[in-house]
Formats: sequence, C-alpha cells, structure tokens
Amino acid sequence: MGNFRLDNTVTVLTGGASGIGRGICLKFAANGSTVHILDINDAADKTVQEIESAGGSAFWHPCDVSNQAQVVQTINRIQQKHPIQILVNNAGIGFIGKLHETQEEDLDRLYNVNVKGIYNCLYATVPHMQAAKHGVILNISSIVSTVGIPDRFAYSMTKGAVLTMTLSVAMDYINDGIRCNAIAPARIHTPFVDQYLAKNYPGEEQAMFDRLSRTQPIGRMGTPEEVANLALYLCSEEAGFVTGCEYPIDGGFSNLKP
Repeated sequence: MGNFRLDNTVTVLTGGASGIGRGICLKFAANGSTVHILDINDAADKTVQEIESAGGSAFWHPCDVSNQAQVVQTINRIQQKHPIQILVNNAGIGFIGKLHETQEEDLDRLYNVNVKGIYNCLYATVPHMQAAKHGVILNISSIVSTVGIPDRFAYSMTKGAVLTMTLSVAMDYINDGIRCNAIAPARIHTPFVDQYLAKNYPGEEQAMFDRLSRTQPIGRMGTPEEVANLALYLCSEEAGFVTGCEYPIDGGFSNLKP
C-alpha cells in the first residue's frame, strides 16, 4: 500500500449517517477499505448506497453504541466474516449549557453516547485486535477536550474523557501492535450546524453562520472531507509511527486566537 491507501482493510465506524462520520466513510471506502457503519439512524443506509454507487463496499448495522450487549454482538458478527483492522469512534451528541443549566439527565445522555459508547466499542474490538497483533483506533474528540469555551460543560467533560481514553488505550496496547489516536475538530460545517441555526436563529441563519465561521482565525468552518483527509492519514500505514496523539483540526482556534 502507499499514498494513504487502505486496500484490503475492514473499518468499523460509528455514526456514519451524516457529517464527519459520513465524510470519513466515503473517504475510506474510496481508498479501498470495506466500511461497516454502526448507527441507529437509518440515514446510514444512504451512506452505504452512496459508497456502493461509487464502486466501494459498505454495510450498515443498526446498533445503539450505548448498549454494550448490542455492540459486542455486532462487532463479533462483523469480525467472524470480516476481521477488523480499523475502528473509528465517531458517534457523539452535543449539549449547550453551563453547569447550572445542565440537569442530571442531560449529563447521563451525553455520557452514555460520548463516553460509554466509545468504551463499549473499544471493549468489543480491542480483544480481536490483540489476537491479530495489529489494529488502528481513531477517536473523534473535539478542541473542547483541551480548550475552554462557553456553555459546553457536559460536552467538554465527555470530550476530555475521549482524549484520556485515547492515551490510555495507546499506552496499554502498544505492545499488541495497536495504535490509538484522536482528532479534535473545531466547528465543522455539518447538517447539525444548519439545524441548530434554523432552530435557534430563524431568519438570521446566514448572519449567525458568518459569525460562527469567524470564530476560527482562518475565517471559516472546516468541512467533513478535511477531517476525513486527516483521518485517512492517521489510519494508514504511512502513520505507523504515530500513536497516543490528539490532532486539532481547527483553523487555528486553539493557538492563534488574539
């Protein structure tokens, strides 16, 4: 393999119905990987159809990542037919609010998907990678794992956990031939952004979009494809010396703010 190809690999990715997850699925499939999507959203089937229409290979497995029994059963079923080389933990949900605005049920909801969901997928997949003495894990974190921003108490908590899980897995399984890294995006233009603006700023969508875009020093939001390009590199053989790292992809937000 070369040029960041993923030929003859099998990727399991969570949350591939839209946004960053969809972008990574399309990119990996276009570069030779067979992609298995774990998602409760039936729009994941559209991602599969898009991949297949472009000549790639993909499968959708309806699965709630917060349910360990479902995850273990799904991963084991995939592993029996298609041994897994790559795991991308992308599924996640958001919440806007300060500490005093965050109810217990809000915290539990985010924890179950953003933290327990990743744990469940790691728990189910790492033993298979250990047996193979090879594996690549990529967790989708956020810049809020290391940078404080307003109104993101619960979300920031979960993404901090994603970073520390990444470091722990990278350390504990390095001698099993398993690499583990994370990507930390800033604002990426996904359907979630458009839905948020339509719901909270009706009639002012474009003005607010421009305002949010300017919070990145580069002057715009990122795209799912740009995140997917970084993901492709980190999961390729060319990144074989890279593990235990979190890579910001944030238009300068982390380090270039005035």
